Amino acid sequence: MAGVITASEPSWTPTFTGLSPRQFGRLVTVLRREGADAVRTGRPWSLPREDRALLVAAYWRTNLTTRQIAPLFGVSKSAADRIIDHLGPMFGLPPRKRFTKDAVLIVDGALAPTRDLRLS
Repeated sequence: MAGVITASEPSWTPTFTGLSPRQFGRLVTVLRREGADAVRTGRPWSLPREDRALLVAAYWRTNLTTRQIAPLFGVSKSAADRIIDHLGPMFGLPPRKRFTKDAVLIVDGALAPTRDLRLS
């Protein structure tokens, strides 16, 4: 499909992922090892592995909705959603089992607004 974002055009990679083409290539290699292309039942993916990885990276980097990002890659909203659900967890680092004794761990301390109970 003409006019869509694809990983075969190297200029899209740094723009939408923040990674150099070499780093993106290593990411795709890791995804292959993680089973991104495992044989599945049903219809095959409409995008090649590289384009699916680019879609997920662009989704996370740009904060676009699946409804907005799907037409950029020439797929439906549902297909983009399935791609993100399938590949997204493979992008994360595996959880650590043990930490060194002097390790400093940072816990997400997001502040959430709450109402002042004294005013009630």
